[in-house]
Formats: sequence, structure tokens, C-alpha cells
Amino acid sequence: MQAASSFSTSSDTVTALQDAYTELIYKLGSLPTWMAVHSTYQHSGEVIIDLLHTLAPGVPFQGGTSCQGIMTEAGYHSDNGMSLGLFGLRDPGGVYGIGYKEVESGSKLTGRDVIRRALQNARKNTPPALVWLTCTPGDEEAILAGIEDGLAGINVPIIGGSAADNAIDGQWYQVTNGQVLHNGVVVTVMYPSRPVRHAFDSGYTPTAHEGIITKVIGRTVREINRRPAADVYNEWTNGSITPYLDSGNILSATTLNPLGRASELTRGVTFYQLSHPEAVLENRALSLFTKAEPGERVVLMESSTDDLIHRVDRITSRALSGITAPQTQVAGALIIYCAGCMLTVGDAMQEVARQFRDALGGQPFLGLYTFGEQGCAPFGENVHANLMMSIIVFEK
Repeated sequence: MQAASSFSTSSDTVTALQDAYTELIYKLGSLPTWMAVHSTYQHSGEVIIDLLHTLAPGVPFQGGTSCQGIMTEAGYHSDNGMSLGLFGLRDPGGVYGIGYKEVESGSKLTGRDVIRRALQNARKNTPPALVWLTCTPGDEEAILAGIEDGLAGINVPIIGGSAADNAIDGQWYQVTNGQVLHNGVVVTVMYPSRPVRHAFDSGYTPTAHEGIITKVIGRTVREINRRPAADVYNEWTNGSITPYLDSGNILSATTLNPLGRASELTRGVTFYQLSHPEAVLENRALSLFTKAEPGERVVLMESSTDDLIHRVDRITSRALSGITAPQTQVAGALIIYCAGCMLTVGDAMQEVARQFRDALGGQPFLGLYTFGEQGCAPFGENVHANLMMSIIVFEK
């Protein structure tokens, strides 16, 4: 197993992809077995798939758009909000099957269809080591449920992120061989020849504020503790959204204080699945970037810019915990990093990239910034959340 990453900040899609692909092939020494292809939305998806058909004939690839940039072991890469990055695996003994589909007849059905197509393309009758997911924002929970249905209930980690643009304008897309999707789902079922490891975590801690969701429709929480949800949240955060209580977008005001749903792993150890409040709606309801259920207990979480910068060690140590010598056994990694956290961290993303590089022993990685994160929680359940990180580590 060998891995490599490359990038370009050229504003011309042909130049960016040609330069990045040339560098990738130089590092790998041959055609990759599989590639991840991620760029900011200004790059043409159609140009990407057409050019890769010429440059890398027969190489399966999957990707989508990332918010404002990407990161690799060489740093954070963005020039006026534009970037393109590649991650290639050279794994002659591995099998990588791709499935894709636009969301047309329901997200759950789409999820089920794409995983079945991926398994057919892989020509394998055993469960994959993991599923790599790139999807459209909006109904990720149903997409995950459909994928799990297509796997016939077999517990397989599903890891990935929701495609993003630079300003939540709906200009995101997903790409794979010969196809650009603007409201789609793309998956790769991975059967690598060497072990893969993964982790899913956040840099947030619980506060003393908690309550019960008493009225909710989908992703709109109308009441917490039988009171308007925005009023409760505003009190918990000492008036942080007071200017928006009539209505308004509150994404930037709530990034450091999402709502968390707790799952106890063992005594004293808890995993928190985060939900990012997006806007205040009519009657002071809160819209989230995840679904919620009546009767769920939510706790106000907190973090700081410094915590978001220095949370890398926690997730990488979990992913590397089973590797005896990470500095020599890691081939490379794929990283999902929430776009909201990236925007909050700002210029310090260079430090975040450096920390990932050091934790991975300088080995190649590609990191992208998403509008939703999917991962396998420590208790084994695949979940969709916000303001999180996912990592996949490939062993040599």
C-alpha cells in the first residue's frame, strides 16, 4: 500500500488538475488504484471528469467540493477561496468499487441503490472494510440508513462528508468517473490489501445546560423544555443570539456552542454527536444541520478557537491506537474537517495542517472542509453530525 497527495491553487481548472496529477504520479511512481478528487466549487466538475478520463483512464475516483480550500501534509491551500487536491492509493492487491446516483426518489432509496451498485462494481460478496461517502447536504441521516440497508445490516464503518461551497449557496457538487452530480450520493466500497483505521470526534465539551426536545419537525426544533427553542438557547449562551431572535442566520454565532446528544460508551466516557444551530425561524424555532427527535436530551456544548486548533492529537491518537509504530507504518490518510470549524479557526488552519502532518509522521494526507460529517462513533453506530472530524488511516 502506497499513498500520495498533491494540490494546486491555480484558478484554471485544466492547469490545476494537470499540475496536481503530474505531481501525484511522480510521487506514486505509477497510476493509482483509486483516487479522491476534491476542489472548491469554482472549478468545473465537467472539466475535471473529462480531463481525468484522458489522464487516468480506468482509474476509479470519487470526490466533491470543499469549502474555500483543502489541506495536505504540505499545509492549508487556498488562493482567494480556490484550491484543488488529489489523494491517490497504489494498492494492486486491493479492490475499490464505486456507486453513484442523483437523489431523485428519496434519500434512503438512493443510499441503498448506490451501495448496491458499488458492491456490484467491486465484484465482491464479502463486506468491505469501510465505505467512503460524498453526499449532498440536507438529508444525510436517510442516506446513511439506506446504505446500511444495502449492506443487509452488516456493521461496516461509513465515513465521509457533505459537499460544500464557499457560502452555503447550493453550488456544491459530487464527481466520479464520467459523472457530475449536483444533488447526489457517491460511495466507494473499500477492500484494501492492508488494514485501515478510523476515528470520529470533536473538540467540544459539555456545559451544565441541558434540556429535552419537546417539539420538533425534521431539522427544526420548535421547543426545548416546552419553551421556544431559540429562547432557551439564548439563555444558555448568555444572550449570544439576542439580535436574531425575531429571525436570522446564526451559524457564525453558534459555532462554538452547538447542541450535543450524548451516548455513554463506558462509565465516565461519553461520545457527543453535535448539531449546529443554523437559523432562528418563525416562533423562535431553531433550525439545525441535523435531524432531531422528540424526547431527545440535548446539552449545550462549548469550545474555543484554541481548542479547535489543538484537537488534532485526540482524533489521530484514536485512529493510530492499534498501530505499533505509526511513524513508519502509516501510508496516508483522508481527513474530514467541518467547514464551520475551519472558518472559525481562520489563518490558524496552517497550524492545524501542521499538527496532522506531525501526528501522521509526515505521511501524505488530504483534508477537506464539509457542510456535514459522517463517521462511525466509538460505539459502532454510523452517524451524521456537525462540527466534527473524521479520519481514515491507511497502513503500509
